[in-house]
Amino acid sequence: MQHKIILGLIALLSIGCGKKEDKAAEIMETDNRIKISKIQFEENKMSLTQMEMKDFPIKVKVNGMIHVPPENKADISSPMGGYVRKAPLIEGDIVKKGTFLVTLENPEYVTLQQNYMETKAQLSYLKAEFERHKIMKDENVISEKSYIKAESDYNSIKAKYNGLKTQLRLLNISINSVESGKITSTVNMYSPLRGSITKVNVNKGSYVSPATPILEIVDNSHIHLELSVFEKDILKIKKGQKITFSIPETSKQTYEAEVHLVGTIIEDNRTIKVHGHLLDNSVKLLPGMFVNAEIITDVSSADALPNNAVVEEDGEHFVLILNEETETDYYFIKTQVFTESANSGYTSLKENSNLKGEDKILNDGAFGLIGI
Repeated sequence: MQHKIILGLIALLSIGCGKKEDKAAEIMETDNRIKISKIQFEENKMSLTQMEMKDFPIKVKVNGMIHVPPENKADISSPMGGYVRKAPLIEGDIVKKGTFLVTLENPEYVTLQQNYMETKAQLSYLKAEFERHKIMKDENVISEKSYIKAESDYNSIKAKYNGLKTQLRLLNISINSVESGKITSTVNMYSPLRGSITKVNVNKGSYVSPATPILEIVDNSHIHLELSVFEKDILKIKKGQKITFSIPETSKQTYEAEVHLVGTIIEDNRTIKVHGHLLDNSVKLLPGMFVNAEIITDVSSADALPNNAVVEEDGEHFVLILNEETETDYYFIKTQVFTESANSGYTSLKENSNLKGEDKILNDGAFGLIGI
């Protein structure tokens, strides 16, 4: 019988300082069996385990992005064009609702205020005329035609007045200031929500039209996932299912979310959008980040072993089965197994794995011995 003594094993199997010559630390491979002394077994806190039934999640792997709801994002533009006179903010600045953003200047603002004041004066006159014609009509002093014309003129100027008033309010021009005679050629714009400046599209002195976005503001306090699920998997996805995801470009940390909404339209690339809500809104993530995600659609039971008992070697998986126990030693046989998935510290095994329910498996310490 051929014997091969293997000395100086990895740190996991070393007994400790000053014990490298201790024969109890030797491991012998005899007839394809690995021998471990009981002293070494105890010193290195090894243990034995057996297969047991465990629940494993069934997952659908998807990709997606970090997004924010539409109400948490604002493109700032002006209802009337103008030249930028003040633009003190830059990308990254934090703003509150009502924070000053930019000042625009345009002579047309002056014209608008003048039209408003002229229309207001005409409204007062035509209102008085309409009321006078109404009284005279009731007394049959004037014709129906005269009354209708007075009513039409009044309603027309009233509509114009209300329209100009609304335009001034949209431009944040104070109605009271205009009516007191304070005409301005500039308007200020303010933030409609709390958030951070993500885009600045103008410079001081540049002209912006009503269609030109001046700034973009994003509130990251309520971000969500927008995932793309292939149509072959979409019938498995339901509201409330758990999602685990990571940001591959930043770290390996895993975050949790749940399915909030399943889309009903198939995109050109044969995927359907699925929206997920984060379970922890304090997580600091940014819109536009790419995510790798898994949606847990079901749970299945399978025979499993602790992860420490299963060792990968050259793409294959092995365990050490206890073959014989003597008064002083354990003898193990290296055996290949076929795995499926891992979860919560356990690895599931396929039915064709070479294990029996009564087999005792080396748990802690298998990694350092599998390569022998």
